[in-house]
Amino acid sequence: ILMLLSPGARATSIGFMAGWVGGVTVAVVVFQLVAGLLPDDGSAGGGVVGGVIKVVLGLGLVVLAVRQWRTRPGPGASPEMPAWMAATDSLTAGRAAGLAFVLAAVNPKNLLLAASAGVLLAEVEDPGEQAWATVVFVIIAASTVVLPVVAYLVAAERLARPLEVLRSWLVANNATIMAVLLLVLG
Repeated sequence: ILMLLSPGARATSIGFMAGWVGGVTVAVVVFQLVAGLLPDDGSAGGGVVGGVIKVVLGLGLVVLAVRQWRTRPGPGASPEMPAWMAATDSLTAGRAAGLAFVLAAVNPKNLLLAASAGVLLAEVEDPGEQAWATVVFVIIAASTVVLPVVAYLVAAERLARPLEVLRSWLVANNATIMAVLLLVLG
């Protein structure tokens, strides 16, 4: 949404979308490959090691949720915009792609989600089914970026005001949204 409201919205949003899809894909596939190397005791669900990893990842998401909840602005306080959000107005398409890749693949919140997905997807034994499951996961995971970009490219003028309202709401409620999301996923 921030890219869609920047001066070079068309180019930066497409770059951001490409970087986001690439980052999600790389992170999930790397964790899938790593999880595939873990020993399997033959039981459903990936064995003891897979179970321990899932519990640790779930706990990590819960810890991040609590941290997000505690750092949200108090009632009446205006939220502080993260530096990367403020810098979006001056990004080029290439830098937007790089930023998106880092946010999708290396950001601790997204990294834990990619790790969780990779561990679960590694349990799919049929390579064809595993590939399709990975594609479906990437499509769903990237949809929160892809759908707004495509909608903007189709109807930029009609979406300007709703995007500005949504941006203000997201900035004001970012910590709460992330805390609830991480808690549910954890």
